[in-house]
Amino acid sequence: MSADQIQDVERLYEPHPDNVERARVQEFIGWLRSEKGVDLAGWDELRRWSVDELEDFWESVWQYFEVKAHTPYDAVLPDRTMPGAVWFPGATLNYAEHCLGTPQDAEAVAVHAVSQTRETVELTFGELAEQVRRVRAGLVRLGVQRGDRVAAYLPNIPETLVAFLATASLGAIWSSCAPEFGARSVIDRFEQIRPKVLLAVAGYTYGGKAIDKRADVAAIRAEIGAEHVIHVPYGSLELDDTVAWGELVADTDAPMSFEPVPFDHPLYILYSSGTTGKPKAIIHRHGGILIEHLKNHAFHFDLGRGDRMLWFTTTAWMMWNLMVSSLLVRASVVMIDGNPLYPDLREQWRLAAETRATLMGASPGYLMQCRKEGLRPAAEFDLSRLRQMGVVGSPFPAEGARWIVEQLGEKVVLNVGSGGTDVCTGIVQASPMTPVYAGEMSGPSLGVDVKAFDAQGRQVVGELGELVITSPMPSMPVGFWGDEDGSRLHAAYFGEYDGVFRFGDWCRFSEAGSCLITGRSDATLNRGGVRLGTAEFYRVLQDVPEIADSVVVHLEDPQGGMGELILFVVPAAGAEVDEALKARLVREIRGALSPRHVPDTIVPVAAVPYSRTGKKLEVPVKKILRGAAPQDAASPGALMDPAALDAYADFARTHGADR
Repeated sequence: MSADQIQDVERLYEPHPDNVERARVQEFIGWLRSEKGVDLAGWDELRRWSVDELEDFWESVWQYFEVKAHTPYDAVLPDRTMPGAVWFPGATLNYAEHCLGTPQDAEAVAVHAVSQTRETVELTFGELAEQVRRVRAGLVRLGVQRGDRVAAYLPNIPETLVAFLATASLGAIWSSCAPEFGARSVIDRFEQIRPKVLLAVAGYTYGGKAIDKRADVAAIRAEIGAEHVIHVPYGSLELDDTVAWGELVADTDAPMSFEPVPFDHPLYILYSSGTTGKPKAIIHRHGGILIEHLKNHAFHFDLGRGDRMLWFTTTAWMMWNLMVSSLLVRASVVMIDGNPLYPDLREQWRLAAETRATLMGASPGYLMQCRKEGLRPAAEFDLSRLRQMGVVGSPFPAEGARWIVEQLGEKVVLNVGSGGTDVCTGIVQASPMTPVYAGEMSGPSLGVDVKAFDAQGRQVVGELGELVITSPMPSMPVGFWGDEDGSRLHAAYFGEYDGVFRFGDWCRFSEAGSCLITGRSDATLNRGGVRLGTAEFYRVLQDVPEIADSVVVHLEDPQGGMGELILFVVPAAGAEVDEALKARLVREIRGALSPRHVPDTIVPVAAVPYSRTGKKLEVPVKKILRGAAPQDAASPGALMDPAALDAYADFARTHGADR
């Protein structure tokens, strides 16, 4: 069996009977049987039906959740051709209307916000709706109308949520960046959309450090042309020449109402990571996000009334948008603002216990560090309400999955998933009714026709291939802002395979249906025709105590030779990357992977570059080694630490950038 072929898939455990019995998706299967005459035996049959009968599935989701349409749809999906598939033509609706609940929800907690800048804030659905009503009226006083853009340079706080829902209620278009971003990165995003209103904070606290953002706000407002700047008070600093949040949220007699908009009307604009060039401004639609997140949160996350979702995110990551949509199924959200590792590694587990979270999400890197440090979350904290552990952001090693099961038990669903900004949801993940695998995702999401393709556009199973989606999804992008003829959208997603959405990940599906994503396809290691994902490389190194972190890149030989494989390693505290350690790493890699994947060079560095959403950035390192300047290889504001690229630029200069 070649290195491209899948090895035996390790099932950690089968779905727990209690989880299966109480799962919301089980109720949906019963509803399909009684209301639609569709008799499905379980998850596998539901999954197949959801892609084979795509229109029937999404219409059933619409009807099951009683989507409020101001005008009805004429059809579900008249044509499956991509790009250009149109969902639910004729329907008008509003995303925000579905988030604010009904009178019976008024006293239930909607928001639990914890912060390192101020005291904890809690809002009921009734209080949230009242604030949205007031801010909506305030935006109208500022002249905001349907189609206008409202941009936020705000942390993950209740005011951000309120302003977003108020914006959406008007049919205006939302976009946000986290205040950790530098001015240049924010300008690169917001100047594309020219917002009428900018909301901003003057500063905030990160861990124990006060951060002053006034200079950045001044630079941003000078470039993006906003007519109004609203200062959201957060800490002791002030912004001059702004509209006060208190004025925006002032009492008013204006009624709460929701602008009916077409299914495809823009809801918000998210941005690609911006690792090179200006980020793509990705437009997501009211109806697509609404119906996709209803399905995802109820059937995969298993959320409903009384549940609580805790997932550290910033306002720049699509996980913020996914978190907000917990309100659609009447679950409450835990908003975390500040350093998630302050005062120590236990803080997120501590918050999960204090907030009585039923779903907790975390990054693979965080969980692997918890494992390495010997944390025992369930023994140290009361996690008795926790039913699901979400893991996204990068590949999660098998050792991490085993550790989670060991710590939390088999009644807590380990939902390792992958999706992205492009579709603002998960495309492969688990549910309460799916098995859990070590080092892999349980399988495709409902309604997502996802496969692996080889270079000729043929489906492959048990082999590495390009992750593709072969049928439309409601939450696929409407387009990119400013891409009037759709050429950039086509080049980004449909240029490789005609009529097929290429996601940009390198993956393999097992015969059992599980999925292993090994990294971005443009960072794949291809030595002598044997492809290997970077995640497989990192798994070999994760338990080497002398190595704190690593990044590997392959510089291909244009003549078809083996090329050059370079491994950069961050030594652990007190460790030295000497010849003995290098020799041991070579032995480990040779034995675990293949002789072809032994690095040609092992280089110690001070840091590995990460995006602000926690993704390891192999591609910018590769570009630097090819001769690009760091600022051209990656937007500095998109990086957690822009200085992390300096060592790679130094290496390129020293060893020649003519590779």
